[in-house]
Amino acid sequence: MPEPVLGILTLYLNDAKQLEEKSVYRRMIIEGSRIGLDVFVFTPADVHVSKDLINAMVYDVKSGVWSRKWRSFPNMIYDRCRIQRSQRFQQLLRFRARYDHLTFLNRPLRNKWTVHQTFSQRSRFRPHMPETLLYQSSADLHRMLKSSPVVYIKPINGTGGRGILRIELQREGKSLFDIQGRRQSRQIIAPRKVSLNRLETIVRQWCISGKFLVQQGIPLRLPSGRFHDYRMLVQKNGQGDWEFTGMAGRVGAARSVTSNLHGGGHAMKAETLLKQWLGSEERADKAMRAAEKLGIEAAAYLEDSFGALCELALDLAIDREGKIYVLEVNPKPAREVFARSGDNSTYRKALVRPLEYAMWVYKNKNTPSSSKVVEE
Repeated sequence: MPEPVLGILTLYLNDAKQLEEKSVYRRMIIEGSRIGLDVFVFTPADVHVSKDLINAMVYDVKSGVWSRKWRSFPNMIYDRCRIQRSQRFQQLLRFRARYDHLTFLNRPLRNKWTVHQTFSQRSRFRPHMPETLLYQSSADLHRMLKSSPVVYIKPINGTGGRGILRIELQREGKSLFDIQGRRQSRQIIAPRKVSLNRLETIVRQWCISGKFLVQQGIPLRLPSGRFHDYRMLVQKNGQGDWEFTGMAGRVGAARSVTSNLHGGGHAMKAETLLKQWLGSEERADKAMRAAEKLGIEAAAYLEDSFGALCELALDLAIDREGKIYVLEVNPKPAREVFARSGDNSTYRKALVRPLEYAMWVYKNKNTPSSSKVVEE
């Protein structure tokens, strides 16, 4: 029986053909070789359409050397492509349309607004969604500020904490607001105080470049003054079932409105951070169990709604009472948060599980579809 082949589909970061996660792919190729899975890496630019061949990036486990080889199309495709504003992303859209009949382990999710609306259709998830509006005019900003003293403005397709603005009412009745944020370039915008009229102008200009959400802010400021949240990863396992992989805490950089690691934040074990935040090990354990159950059910529901998924990261806010809010979901998650929190066993599990799931898909000669949830 021939060795099954998995192609990791990604995008070059620039015209020099740099890859963001090359070290991750190397680890996955090594782990794949241990379980009898042949793994290579490619981008839409590497496909020779008329010959139905791929000029793939292959890694030789024995010599430790990367090279190029012409390869046939793989049995399965693991899509790691993130949104770019580039011609490369347009190439990707054409690739997905042309090769839609192939077996993809995962499909793209829709934008944040569509995902929020999808979650909001189910009573199970509604209590865990921060109040959110699609920004269309200053009326949406006013409406949110009436119900929440802290409001976030975020792009519907943004990643890595880019393009986020945080607004906080300073003095009730005085209409003075503290604003700070992070530009698309990830540059931090230092806090400043503005009037309501000036705030409306800033938000209008901020949102002119695309579609943005206005979202209720959850109190997440630590005693140090830094913001924090939690990254949880759920993945399909080697039996094709959804399972909890792990959860880590993220603490933002000084003066940052987000906790993203790319923006200078640092990672901690979730149990440690939650115990500090909630005040006891018992409350931390209870929140962890509730988050795990929520994450697995959310992944299965989104898969039913949007098509095949093999993993999902959920960025969670947990307030002082232990109530859990889903801030964002990401079907193409980085997993470095586990390595950086010192949880190397979870990091390895996060790399291996998509490979084990790919083997399950191959052996079952089955295109990925919704599967049952693992009961803990």
